[in-house]
Amino acid sequence: MNTFDPSVVDAGVVVLGYLALLATSGRVVTTALSWADETYGDDVSDEQRDIGVIVGKAENVLLLTFVLVGAYTALAVVFAAKSIVRREDMKNDSLFYLAGTLVNFTYSFVVGLLVTVAATVAG
Repeated sequence: MNTFDPSVVDAGVVVLGYLALLATSGRVVTTALSWADETYGDDVSDEQRDIGVIVGKAENVLLLTFVLVGAYTALAVVFAAKSIVRREDMKNDSLFYLAGTLVNFTYSFVVGLLVTVAATVAG
């Protein structure tokens, strides 16, 4: 599969990809977690939720960038770093954090592949 080549890619497609990912990823993760547990979010503090949003959006940007440049091995570094940084939170509710991370990773990866294909076609 072709990787992102900034010399031939329509920049508008890439910008739209970032905007779409950032605008929709929170809803996708929230919906997936609420399917898994109907009481999802009831015991999550505003501080935890805010931190999760910030970390999730940063994760989205990194993952989409890595997919666009074909740096797939870097995805593992992001996953490992997030696990280390949030290890205290994961002790309390590991399923919640693992599920959220996997859903966000998968969604970001799929959007990255779609943007790569769209940019290749547009370019």
